[in-house]
Amino acid sequence: MVFRIERARVAQVRALCAIEREAVALFRQHPVWPSYAAMSIPEQLLREGIEAGLVWVAVDEATARPLGFVWLERLNDDQVGICDFNVLPEQGRQGIGAALLKHACDWARAAGYRAVLLGTVADVPWNAPFYAKHGFVQVDKQDPEFAFALQRDRDNGFPDPLRVFMRRDLSAVAADEWSVWPAPAKLNLFLRIVGRRPDGYHELQTVFRILDWGDEISLRVRADGEIVRASELAEVPAEQDLVVRAARLLKNHTGCALGADIAVEKRVPMGGGLGGGSSDAATVLVALNELWQTGVDEDALAELGRQLGADVPVFTRGRSAWAEGIGEILRPVSLPRRWYVVIDPQEKVPTAGLFSAPELTRDAPATTISNFTAGLARDNTFEPVVRARHPRVAAALDWLGNHATAQLSGTGGCLFAEFDSIEQARRIARRCPEEFSACVAEGMQDSPLALAVERHRRGNRQDLS
Repeated sequence: MVFRIERARVAQVRALCAIEREAVALFRQHPVWPSYAAMSIPEQLLREGIEAGLVWVAVDEATARPLGFVWLERLNDDQVGICDFNVLPEQGRQGIGAALLKHACDWARAAGYRAVLLGTVADVPWNAPFYAKHGFVQVDKQDPEFAFALQRDRDNGFPDPLRVFMRRDLSAVAADEWSVWPAPAKLNLFLRIVGRRPDGYHELQTVFRILDWGDEISLRVRADGEIVRASELAEVPAEQDLVVRAARLLKNHTGCALGADIAVEKRVPMGGGLGGGSSDAATVLVALNELWQTGVDEDALAELGRQLGADVPVFTRGRSAWAEGIGEILRPVSLPRRWYVVIDPQEKVPTAGLFSAPELTRDAPATTISNFTAGLARDNTFEPVVRARHPRVAAALDWLGNHATAQLSGTGGCLFAEFDSIEQARRIARRCPEEFSACVAEGMQDSPLALAVERHRRGNRQDLS
């Protein structure tokens, strides 16, 4: 059996749930069976794990049939847990489980996490003994960090004596190894054009909300000084790619002799108004500043980002913000905890065409942060233009508007609705028509990139001490 391991896709959700049911059936004669039989993976939660890039699948090279999967969850800023891990029973003892486990632990280490935790069954060979062979050690299950998991087990009737918790510690990555960094998406919670400058640029007002979902950037330091894009992006030549330009800009600004390999895993739709390309560039600037140890401060990184694009500075600074000017004058703003359903209508919206549209309003009244927080500024200047020119976006706005307050993000074509709870957001996301795609994301006060920087720094300090 020849297999490969790759990031799972949403289209595989039901196949992975079926694998879990087949694997669980091995416990029919075991005391944990009543508990396992009563539980199954919620498809919406697995879908969210896939959208977050936290699920990997082993597939048959010949048929692309899923053979097994591993699903991670973030427990805190320094630890991830194995949420679920299953291999088809008939594919056992072929190294699939070991390869999946290694892949997940290698990713966690590359992302700067310090440990992988899991709960498993003590007396089953492919559970606790299997994990012990792969570097996991048993820990005290009475530790407060396992209180929630233990209570969940008891609520589901899981035999307490058979449950063990295990942990595998991870070392920090070396500079010449691959490291992974988040490039979060953003939403514009409102957007107005309030004037036009003499140089032709538009004066804007907006609130950037950074999300816990986005692209992923992998970086590896090179000693030869070359900047190499290791992943192909068919629509963007390497020399025009913002991530390559960001790396070269930082290199030229600092005189650093080092180079980098750069790989981008895209999840944010291109041309969607979610800031994907800008965030990718910002992550390269911030992460290479760490890896190259060039010591550029936040203000200087933001200025470098501005040279690449007006949306880049909000990502380099790493905080949701009120923005003015062309989007580069930023003021941190405290926003309540909220969840968002983000809809991709599968229609690209060229930004340049919108800014040159004769029907675009360019003199909207300026507003204030207090008006925004009072709910008096939630409009988007571009929405009427996009509605008239892009029928799929208009249809998606109409559909979402039947369930919640639908808003365009940036210049579109993606749109969103805000909810007070993740449960509300999930209910709407489940109803999304097949011609669109939907994901659920949480709004963040501090960017996942800023948290990743601190995580990598803590790991390096601990390894040195």
